[in-house]
Order: sequence, then C-alpha cells, then structure tokens
Amino acid sequence: MTASNELRLLPWTGPDGKPCFLSTDDSGGYMSRLADNIESVQLGTATELLDQAIDMLAADTAPDDLRLLAKNLTGALRDTLRVATSRGHRLDRWPADCSSC
Repeated sequence: MTASNELRLLPWTGPDGKPCFLSTDDSGGYMSRLADNIESVQLGTATELLDQAIDMLAADTAPDDLRLLAKNLTGALRDTLRVATSRGHRLDRWPADCSSC
C-alpha cells in the first residue's frame, strides 16, 4: 500500500465533499496532468477575482454584489489553499540537496 505522504491531494473533492487523492509514480500521467491543469485554472480564477475585488472595493458597490464577491472569493481561497497544500506535500518529497533537480 502507498504511504499517505506519497499521495497527491487533488484539486477537487468527491461528491460527499471529502478530499480526493492520487497514487502514482508518473507525474506526467493523465490524472496528474489533469490535476495540474485544474490547479492552473483555479489559481487564474483566484487572480481574476482578486482584481475584481480591488475594483469593487474602490467603487460604490451594492451590498448584494459584495456578498456575491465574498462568496466567490471564499471558494477561490479554499481552492488556492488546497493547491498550496498539495504542492507543499509534494515539495516535502524532494531530496534535501536538490542541486540536480
């Protein structure tokens, strides 16, 4: 069985909201590439929402629009934290001396 520190936290959850993990030695495999692409989209969405938030907070924005923005930012922050956690766990597996990486 694969050790838990070898599992990759995927950037989505299962239908019940629980985290999904990938066990593979192939970082270029289909599921790894799919996860990389989704992470990229999630980080791009977070960047766009941050830009939108800056603009909306500088303007006279209706409370309903601010609530929707807060909801969207909350989702983007959740996704971004999941990406950071996943990438952090994968960094822990790198050798201490990574001069050849």
